[in-house]
Amino acid sequence: MKAIDQQKASPATVLSLAQLLQQQPPTPPPSLLEPGLLPAQGIGFVGGEPKVGKSLLVANLALALAAGSHRIGFPVPTPRRVLVCQFELPLPQFVSRLLVMRRSLGPDADQNLLVDTRATGHLLSAPQGLNHFVVAARAAAAEVIVLDPLYSTHDQDENDTCSMAALCQTLLRLRDATKAALIVVHHIRKSITREEIGSAFRGSSALHAVGDTYMLLTRPSPQLPTLELRFQFRYSPPQPPRSLQLDPQSLWFSTVGSVPIATRGLRHKADPTHVTQALSTRGGRLRYSELRHQIMQQSECSKRTAQLAISEACKQGTIVHDDGQYRLPL
Repeated sequence: MKAIDQQKASPATVLSLAQLLQQQPPTPPPSLLEPGLLPAQGIGFVGGEPKVGKSLLVANLALALAAGSHRIGFPVPTPRRVLVCQFELPLPQFVSRLLVMRRSLGPDADQNLLVDTRATGHLLSAPQGLNHFVVAARAAAAEVIVLDPLYSTHDQDENDTCSMAALCQTLLRLRDATKAALIVVHHIRKSITREEIGSAFRGSSALHAVGDTYMLLTRPSPQLPTLELRFQFRYSPPQPPRSLQLDPQSLWFSTVGSVPIATRGLRHKADPTHVTQALSTRGGRLRYSELRHQIMQQSECSKRTAQLAISEACKQGTIVHDDGQYRLPL
């Protein structure tokens, strides 16, 4: 009877459409980072190959959000309270990095950018770890939470869909408990095509269920100083890729223009000569997946194109399949 009385006293959890509409704001809340890059209480994933500058980019975004600055080239309508949970750098080194960035920005972010100095060691995949981040976010009155990188916040198998789905549910619980938007730094699969963005992230089938935006930072060519930032949105209109360049003195990225239309989605060809070249480069013997990846890297072609090139090379006899590996003819 007492339990029934408590249920009657608690707020209703089943509401009519009319009641839900009454709770809606008269106008939709603005995006925290325009154009549509981070919706209010949204989840955005930032990815890229190792050492391409993901953490620098996210630190730029965090400072810009905290200051209400357009410094990085994306409009920030109003300053936001940002909690940074980073796991890779020792705290003094991370603060030194922020200090360098601050010189170009001034003190505008000082009161709104907060750092969880005890984030390391707490796992979102454990109840006590999730509670740590919820308590930290509430103490900071955070409107945005940065998790850098995701793999340091859990002990799950990222190749297992069920494990990643459970981790994504934890991200949703963190968002719902704090009413904050999340910026999550995550790594990508080893072999991706130019057309992939959201699907390039590890555990992508599970991530697609929770992500609102995906930003992928890539280096189109080792010879070029510019990086390419590509976008995928769940709700917002599509955006063209942007070319970014890092100033090594200020540690800020700046937009140097949109990626030329002629280079977007450009599909490169691969033929048997690329196959033999790939084998020569890698010592003459490779397994199928290794050979395919090497061809994709060298010719910047799709997985399917690399597979067709291997098949054609086998037909022409320019490579030989021997004991589970491919090699050049003797």
